[in-house]
Amino acid sequence: MTTDTSADPPALPDGRPVPRLTGDERAMLESWLDFHRATLELKCAGLDDAQARIAAAEPSPLTLLGLVQHLAEVERNWFQRVAGGLTVPPVFGDATGYALDPARGLDEALGIWRREIARGRELCAGLPLDHIGRVAEGPVPGMEVSLRWVLIHMIEEYARHNGHADLLRERIDGVTGA
Repeated sequence: MTTDTSADPPALPDGRPVPRLTGDERAMLESWLDFHRATLELKCAGLDDAQARIAAAEPSPLTLLGLVQHLAEVERNWFQRVAGGLTVPPVFGDATGYALDPARGLDEALGIWRREIARGRELCAGLPLDHIGRVAEGPVPGMEVSLRWVLIHMIEEYARHNGHADLLRERIDGVTGA
């Protein structure tokens, strides 16, 4: 029996795609990453710009808006710079993405984040999991990593930050879960 992978994946009641439970390695990794991306988006749903700027707790300046910007930078770094081998500037000027611009709201940041995801998907679509990219900057410049490693790292990155997003959202308006 073959499974039709072209159909939309089943969704949870909150709209997030259910990660694949069977199938090939790449489809499973990509589905888990998509699940975590959708979780971040869910954590931002229904918030206004002022709410998205509420910090976690003193002394941390961490905000949901900052997390969205940071993850746009992370998407660009790992999929465009490392896996794709491109030389591209930071998305927001600050390489971490955490710095907030008073003129940039949540909707704009989410749109930029979505574009970074789309560009990364486009660049990596034809690459095998064993494709080797090179880290250009940071604590280990020149380190080689496979696309498989990048996907696993991105799942871990989102999972960690979604924990932060969960706490931030609960602080903002009491919404918990997911």
